[in-house]
Amino acid sequence: MTRHLYVHLPFCAHRCGYCDFVTVVGRTAQHGAYVDALLVELEFERALLAPELETVFLGGGTPTFTEPGALERLMRALPPAAEVTVEANPETVTQELARTVRRLGVNRVSLGVQSFHPHLLAVLERVAQPDTVRRAFYHLRDAGFDNISFDLIYGIPGQSAADLESDLGDALDLGPEHLSCYELEAKPGTRFTHAHGEELARQADAMESYFELVIERLTSAGYRWYETANFCLTPDCADGRDLRARHNLAYWLGRDYLGVGIGAVSTIEGCRWRNTPRLPVYVAALLAGRRPERELEPLPLDVRRRERVMLGLRLDEPLAVDGLADVLDSAALDRLQRLGLVHNSGETLALTARGRMLGGGVTADLLA
Repeated sequence: MTRHLYVHLPFCAHRCGYCDFVTVVGRTAQHGAYVDALLVELEFERALLAPELETVFLGGGTPTFTEPGALERLMRALPPAAEVTVEANPETVTQELARTVRRLGVNRVSLGVQSFHPHLLAVLERVAQPDTVRRAFYHLRDAGFDNISFDLIYGIPGQSAADLESDLGDALDLGPEHLSCYELEAKPGTRFTHAHGEELARQADAMESYFELVIERLTSAGYRWYETANFCLTPDCADGRDLRARHNLAYWLGRDYLGVGIGAVSTIEGCRWRNTPRLPVYVAALLAGRRPERELEPLPLDVRRRERVMLGLRLDEPLAVDGLADVLDSAALDRLQRLGLVHNSGETLALTARGRMLGGGVTADLLA
């Protein structure tokens, strides 16, 4: 039985040009009906969930943009878990919202900061300004949150290395327990790539140096580089707590998880399915007492083993290779070990620091 639940709340005040998540702009009048549908789907799939969950993650969209009454009704109906995370955009975080979600059992917040520079926030079409971020952070602290994560983006059109250094410094001044630092990925053909194509190409050439800057700056400040794009305070800096994102860690470790909501993905017992991304179709089916339309994808053992390698090697802990030999290229493994990119003990496999810098390319070479 799965111990990890993802809940998708797709509503946003505005769709940013670079975003390719399943989102819906506005439609406040439909928030209540969507939550009704979510709760029906959750009841349909309740038997897949363990009696006690490890994690619940409310993602989006902007979950904290959801109409407050509908959000509270949803939160009250969700099963309790050791880690309950909600994503939030800074402009949605008021004193009242921070206190409400804390009272309803949320103990971790992932704040979509992206940058502290107004000119870069404008490029990303973000509403929040630097003071908005700081105000949201302090509202969360005042409400009792001691596990806050910031999302930052690098490779933004118009960004310089100095801008990135400054963003990291501003984040560290606030002292969140966790940071996720992502390379900007603009999908081909979007209005964002049409508007910033030449500058995106220039930024692509700087990504490696940006990545190195992020790692050096955060690790020197007491953060553990525990996953390719994710950093948390070390236990020595966090009263002994393990502050890795437990929900995302479950993905990277190949655990089963249930996803509910439009576009949500579930992976359980060798099968993956994705809900329809169409809001009216999803709501109509569930309110009529039917499961939503889904794309089903059986996961053969070979595929699961490959995913285990690809995801497991993103982490800073060794990957147990028992049962994975069939998907590893032994010649490539020997070559990469000689190059100092991989450490192979015979029982476990890990990328070296240099190998982690190269990331996916090394892992692709390893797969037979």
